[in-house]
This record gives sequence, structure tokens and C-alpha cells, in this order.
Amino acid sequence: MLSHVDTDFQKFTASLLPTIDNVLGVRLPVLRKLAQTIAKGDWRLYLETAESEYFEEVMLQGMVIGYIQTDIEEALHTVTTFIPKINNWSVCDSFCAGLKWTKNHKERVWEFIQLYLFSNKEYEIRFGVVMLLNFYIEEQYIDQVLELLDQTHCEDYYVQMAVAWAISICYIKLPEITMNYLQNNTLDHFTFNKALQKIIESYRVDQKTKTIIRNMKRKRN
Repeated sequence: MLSHVDTDFQKFTASLLPTIDNVLGVRLPVLRKLAQTIAKGDWRLYLETAESEYFEEVMLQGMVIGYIQTDIEEALHTVTTFIPKINNWSVCDSFCAGLKWTKNHKERVWEFIQLYLFSNKEYEIRFGVVMLLNFYIEEQYIDQVLELLDQTHCEDYYVQMAVAWAISICYIKLPEITMNYLQNNTLDHFTFNKALQKIIESYRVDQKTKTIIRNMKRKRN
């Protein structure tokens, strides 16, 4: 791991992760290649013995879990073991995006993530929300997704930002349903306005619609 350290990248990455101070500066493509190699070998032993001193070591473990080939229950067990190690948005979001085996087990993973969506821990909730936005924003699940996002009343910044991000993706993929939600929800003002901001920033939303969305912004008392 240390042989792959890039000092300039370390400074850049550290600047994006103000909540931690253990970044080495190893680029993600290098970590992905390592993860793929580990996943082809004795990945169980690796996950049992891996060090978690540095950001990249934790990131690598998450990537390996995304590449492993096993049954869904063992895969979810590795997720359960890994989640307590998440302490920043980058590891959380990369980890969730890598769990592509979710697509083959949608109902089981949906059931699994409910526990985390109703947690009282910031990164457990963010894990649940980011899983929703990666794998469940589709017609079959959209009503349930929006209901769950609306129930995520949490003042932690990284949860609020994840919820706003998820709602913006809901709007981009299913605008009519999400607009109805935006007109009738219980989101706090910060999260609601951030969701609108992210919709407005999307290149997939036309200017006329952006004007409408912009005018929906709530004013703080």
C-alpha cells in the first residue's frame, strides 16, 4: 500500500475529507485493482485480518466486498461487519456503489437496509440512503423510497446531504412522482433546499423546470 502513495493526491483527498486525518494518498484505480486481485483469492482471510489504520485500507476492504462471489447471506454478513468502519462520506459512497450484486437480490437487500435507515448513527443512515439512490430509484420502489427519505429526520450533515442527493436523483429519473412529493413532504428546510439545489445543478433538467424548482425554495424564518 505504501509503495502506491501519491503525495499530491494525498493533499487533494484530505481536503475533501475534513472529518478524518488518516489519508495516505493512494488513487482509487490502484485500490480497485488490488481489490479485484484479493477477491479472486482467499478474501475471507483478508477481511478477517485486514488492518484499518488508514482510510485506504478501509476503502480497500469495502471494494473487496463488492467483488466477492458468494451467496447473498454471506455477502450481507460481510457488509454488516464492515459498516461500523465507515466514518466518512467517501468510503460510504464508494462502498455502496460497489455492491452491484444487490441488483440480483433486490428484495433481500431492501429488507437488509431498513435497519440502517432507522439507525441513530450518521453513517449507518447514510449507508441506507446511498443504497436507495444507487439501486432502488425505479417505478417499483419509488413511492417507498420517497416515504423512507421523508422519514429520515436527522440533523447530521452527511445524512441531510445524502437525502438531498437521493431526492434529486428521484426527480431526474421520475420527475412527476417526485414533484408531487416535493409539494407535500416533511423535510427540514436545509435538506429540502439542498435537494432543490441539486436538481437545479443537473444538466438533465431544462431551464424552464429549473425556474419552477428555484421558486419552490423555502425561506428560513
